[in-house]
Amino acid sequence: MSMAKSTQSALSREALLPPMAAHILEYGMAGASLRPLAKAARTSDRMLIYHFGNKERLIADLLAYIADAYSSALDASLSVQQPQSRRELLDLIMAHTASPEMEPFLALWWEIVAGSARDVPGYRTAAQSIISRLLQWLIKQMPEDDPDPEGGAAYLLTLIEGAQMLSAIGHRDIGARGQRKASL
Repeated sequence: MSMAKSTQSALSREALLPPMAAHILEYGMAGASLRPLAKAARTSDRMLIYHFGNKERLIADLLAYIADAYSSALDASLSVQQPQSRRELLDLIMAHTASPEMEPFLALWWEIVAGSARDVPGYRTAAQSIISRLLQWLIKQMPEDDPDPEGGAAYLLTLIEGAQMLSAIGHRDIGARGQRKASL
């Protein structure tokens, strides 16, 4: 393999995303300017534009990559067997998302939500895309005999997001009470 070919494959989009995702998870969206991302990926800002076309596409692809990593982490936390009830699924997800390794994902998520609420360019699109991906993931996790997997997934997503928001502002107890009272 030639040196140019080796360098090109080492700088593929797929190779650039993991170190940039780690950077964003550590520093948040404030660290999402081209130079810090390029430094994290050990390349130049020009090479990032070459691979992604523009900063907006880079951020969209990066957030999609992070959403997939979040879903994969949730997949890994669920038992091999599909949950038997909505309650079991909710409890498994909430237990895992409360773990320390999920904190960077959730901190980034609330940063994106806040940016969306403030109409920061690109944030609403990113938030919508992430929620759509999570909803589709959740539908696939629903119990096999669930009478309404799509409706049930939307309901659980609402409970999960509400409880996580309450936890983020120091009211985990209110979210936990609400979840226990929810008709599942």
